[in-house]
Amino acid sequence: MLENHLKQRGRQRDVLLMTHIVIGYPDFDTSMQTVEAMVEADVDLIELQIPFSEPIADGPVILHANQQALTAGATVEKCFEFAAEAVSRFDVPILFMSYYNILFRYGTDAFVKRMKTIGLQGAIVPDLPPEEADDYLRAMGEHELAPIFIYSPNTSTQRLDYIAEYARGFVYCVARKGVTGAETAFSTALGGYLDRCRAATDLPLAVGFGVKDADDVGFLKGKADIAVVGSQTIRVLDEHGVDAVKAFVESLVA
Repeated sequence: MLENHLKQRGRQRDVLLMTHIVIGYPDFDTSMQTVEAMVEADVDLIELQIPFSEPIADGPVILHANQQALTAGATVEKCFEFAAEAVSRFDVPILFMSYYNILFRYGTDAFVKRMKTIGLQGAIVPDLPPEEADDYLRAMGEHELAPIFIYSPNTSTQRLDYIAEYARGFVYCVARKGVTGAETAFSTALGGYLDRCRAATDLPLAVGFGVKDADDVGFLKGKADIAVVGSQTIRVLDEHGVDAVKAFVESLVA
């Protein structure tokens, strides 16, 4: 199970690192090279985003990557093939991230079954709340995959507890209101929010939206279990190429 793996891995590191790519951006070969660089840098788990035309949780950097990947010909089928190759090549937990329209159009049961077949560990579907996720939750449970749900700073204590009933693997704690990629203040206010999250669940806590450097990762020590880096990795890739991604991830792991 993903949860047990992460807890065991967490005994070796103060904060684990999850990185993110948009499959097919800027092209499929570069995407695979980026995953390889992340694994070589000793990342703890990787989130593969299936491009979608309206990624409502994502800011300009990841939105652009989604649009470019789709323009270049990324499809759900190609993303499954990419994920299957990544799982077969790299010994690190790999998750899908996308929006529910992708699963709905594909067929939720078929989508989840194929995830299991190729060896993915779970999925992050940010626009699917537990109240509307019966089919998804049933399928994920049947195939022993982790449905990753989301906390945010304005989530009430009652709802934190409610979401925790359905979450598996870990909980993704959004560091602030808004979309990915913007500046986040790593401060005592964030620490207090994470204390509320910790009180609501025994699952590992992942923190994303604005994690951009080693100082941000260091701030999370003792407050969360996993730092999530997405937009900043894409910026590094755009500006300096795949080799720079490896060095960047190594700086975060260190």
